[in-house]
Amino acid sequence: MSLLPRSIRTGDLSRRHRLVIYYLIGLTALVLTYTVIYNTGMSVLEGRPQSIFRSFQTVTETMTTTGYGADSPWETPIMNLFVVFMQLSGIGVGFFTLRVIVIPLFTGAEVDLDSRLSPKNDHVVICEYDRDSAVLLDELEQLGIDYVLISSDEEEAIDLSDEGYSAIHGSPQEEATFERASIASARAVITDADEANVDTILTVRSVRSDVEIITLTDDSTLRDVLLATGADSVVSPRAVLGQRLARKAMSLYTSELHDTVGIAEGLEVTEISVSRGSPLEGTSIRNSRIRERTGANVVGAWIDGELQLPPDPDAVIGANTVLLVSGDHEALEELGETARPVRPRGREEGVVVAGLGEVGRAALSVVEEEGDIPATTIDIDDGPEVDVVGDVSSRDTLREAGIEDAGVILVCVPNDSTALLTAVLARSLNPDIEILVRMSDAKATTKALRAGADYVLSVPRISARMVARELRGEEVLGAGSQIRIDRVSAEPFAGKTLAESGIYERTGCRVIALEHEGELTTSLDPDRTIAAEDRLVIVGTDEAVQRFLTTFDVSPRPIEK
Repeated sequence: MSLLPRSIRTGDLSRRHRLVIYYLIGLTALVLTYTVIYNTGMSVLEGRPQSIFRSFQTVTETMTTTGYGADSPWETPIMNLFVVFMQLSGIGVGFFTLRVIVIPLFTGAEVDLDSRLSPKNDHVVICEYDRDSAVLLDELEQLGIDYVLISSDEEEAIDLSDEGYSAIHGSPQEEATFERASIASARAVITDADEANVDTILTVRSVRSDVEIITLTDDSTLRDVLLATGADSVVSPRAVLGQRLARKAMSLYTSELHDTVGIAEGLEVTEISVSRGSPLEGTSIRNSRIRERTGANVVGAWIDGELQLPPDPDAVIGANTVLLVSGDHEALEELGETARPVRPRGREEGVVVAGLGEVGRAALSVVEEEGDIPATTIDIDDGPEVDVVGDVSSRDTLREAGIEDAGVILVCVPNDSTALLTAVLARSLNPDIEILVRMSDAKATTKALRAGADYVLSVPRISARMVARELRGEEVLGAGSQIRIDRVSAEPFAGKTLAESGIYERTGCRVIALEHEGELTTSLDPDRTIAAEDRLVIVGTDEAVQRFLTTFDVSPRPIEK
């Protein structure tokens, strides 16, 4: 049990109060470090040993500019440079203290978030986005789309603004809020205000009738109502997530491809998961001979939850490996048949759907479309579609649902801790079962893979990808994908070869195609010289692509299909 009173425990403090604590700790550490260095320098370099307390006094005088050290002058260049450095850092600490600590705490001055906004034009106004705002805002920044986020939660708005995001505090049901967000020059409005979506849409239309409105809702039955109110498009991320999980499960019984992206005529990119029993399972990338057997190129691979770009030739393909491949449609289909052979299914083998919320119901509808695949549903609350009432993270409940004989379990519960426990229990009860999991936190995806899941989708990532697709008019690889494809200018690498560009070493992205004078080439020679007018097709994780765009200061361009 903590000895600190509840009122001063760090986890219970506001972000501002935590900032003060961290600031004081950091300042103390900085002053003590300077004191030790200065005291050592006076003894070793200046030949004037003195007490640590005298050095502490001199450092404090120097940093606070109340004096520049009673020990002056100093004879050695190193000590003079160190004292100058202390003086400059003291000025920086003073500005930080005044702006972040003194003014908010002692004058009670309110932070004017509007004044932090840069001039906006052709941007997106986002209202009440509550699906991990940072994931969406990072997605927009990666696409080069400017934005303003409106939040009715003042603390959340300040936190986001402090972290560098364009956020303001206000009600999306008031016209003045949209005027502060420069709606007159906006390209679109995204609203995710739950039951206040209708009110928000009507407010937007009263301010500007021609702006595009994209509405997110967790209740797909409201689609017609929202469209009739004035929304141009309605996105239901949880329903889409459930459908994608179920389609991925159904792919165990078919070789049909999903979520392919056309880069050019005759060139597509997709992710293909390797299922248990595949001829590829247990072989290394080098010995799999995928290109020779199918014509598809292995661009990367998710192995044990980590993306390898390019994959280690000696890496072993497992049952949970996801291959990132490129090639023509026929080659990808042939690889799909090899990586996911249609698995034989016993008469009793079926699908267990754990959790019947919006995600679970959407998944169940896809399973039921297949007709001949039995589905058993579990939920904590009884209902007309619930077969087993109980806790999905209980061994007894899973056994009652027939987990030991099932071929697939779709874990659709909203609580991530429950989902992780369910995945672990399902794997212990049936080592051969395919486990597909929904996560509410995008950062928990890796945890789910380590818990035994074969495939994982997160609500924030799906939501952000769907919004990006609506805004950009194309998909970066599919809302359920964990990687991104972008076409970028090659100007920063003009005159260099691909080997000399350092793209992979500096960013983690891989170039999979190069466009020169309208012709796209996928067979890339590392010694080929890049021209300024060329365009590169790069692939990588979200973080890697963002690192590329930031490092080389380029903007992504849509991939024409």
